Amino acid sequence: MPMVDMKDMLTHAYRNAYAVGGFDLVSLDFLEAIVAAAEQTRSPVILSLAESHFEYYDFELVMAAVETAAQRASVPIAIHLDHGASHASAVRAIRYGCNGVMVDASHEIFTGNVALTRNVVEMAHACGIAVEGELGYVAGVEGEDAQKHPGETIYTSIEEAELYVQRTGVDFLAVSIGTVHGRMRGKPRLDFERLKRINETLHVPLVIHGGTGLSDDQFRRLIGNGVSKINYYTALADTAAARIRSDARNDRTCGYTGLTKGIRDAIRSEVERCMVLWGSAGRAAEVLAQCGLWQPIHHVIVYNAAESSASEVAAIMARGHGVLSEIPGVRRVVTGWSAQETSRFRYCWLIEFAHRKVIDSYRDHPDHVAFANDVFRPVANERISLDFIAMGTTRQQTYDKFDFEAQASRRMA
Repeated sequence: MPMVDMKDMLTHAYRNAYAVGGFDLVSLDFLEAIVAAAEQTRSPVILSLAESHFEYYDFELVMAAVETAAQRASVPIAIHLDHGASHASAVRAIRYGCNGVMVDASHEIFTGNVALTRNVVEMAHACGIAVEGELGYVAGVEGEDAQKHPGETIYTSIEEAELYVQRTGVDFLAVSIGTVHGRMRGKPRLDFERLKRINETLHVPLVIHGGTGLSDDQFRRLIGNGVSKINYYTALADTAAARIRSDARNDRTCGYTGLTKGIRDAIRSEVERCMVLWGSAGRAAEVLAQCGLWQPIHHVIVYNAAESSASEVAAIMARGHGVLSEIPGVRRVVTGWSAQETSRFRYCWLIEFAHRKVIDSYRDHPDHVAFANDVFRPVANERISLDFIAMGTTRQQTYDKFDFEAQASRRMA
């Protein structure tokens, strides 16, 4: 699986003076086009899902497709929650497969933004997840997403940016220097001097929201001043819409598939243009070589409960499923029993963690501690626990860089 650690990916971009596209998607057409462009240009890419777009699709269903696309790809991919609305949004996104999150508190006063973002950072870092923060406010002007970002643009303060990164611990910072969500009106004027000073002060990867409408030279200057991730959606939506209108003009009797014919190619072409312009094209091999692969951990417990009835064990399983599933970093909980009554162990838990760090944060989480000590261990008189990395089966996956004996820990629960 060529999913890679998002912090590693953007740190590589920052150190090598290029930018990775965070392309928001709203359908399978967008997803397939973005991944196809990354494959064609051999570029790292961030598949971005904005909470403001959840009205257009079921987040859980789309995430299943996004994760499958990432696992099948041969280029490095990260999956990112864009403009999350709350701490709960970040927990949910991690559960569904995002390995980068942004909870947007840029509309809050400085202290409120710091408090909310810091809370998300503490949770996400305990799960091995990178966090993007935003300081300043990027307003909407016109176009499909503009109404979701009302109000006036507030530029990022250099002094506040330094305090914000120190107090929150964010991995990347989205800054406001004159871009807008949606379409630009007139010629965009960006405060490059402000960006330069922020970069010289922070030395962390910077993010630009509202990439649509900028010139090639402006993109180059952004990247030259520390921008390592560029959010991009409106231009892709406009490209898709233009293709639909063209298809409708060419064949007024066509159905849905006729109207959407060619959308993927149109989006793919625009994404490829951005990847070449932003310098990420041709970087896939070195990113895969230098960045950590993203590998979930599977936590397995096999056990016996000799003094409990099957119905009592089933009740414990149901209770545990409800409690443990809500712990940040837990992706799924499966419980059951052996199909063969002669097996040495009768019952089993399979819990998938988003990242290796969840082994520790899950073990120490108060909800897990209470369930394990008060409910599970008193009845599970004989048990074995194992944390392991699942061996991949998708194409072009390599695992020779991993020492499985060192990474898998066998212990009594």
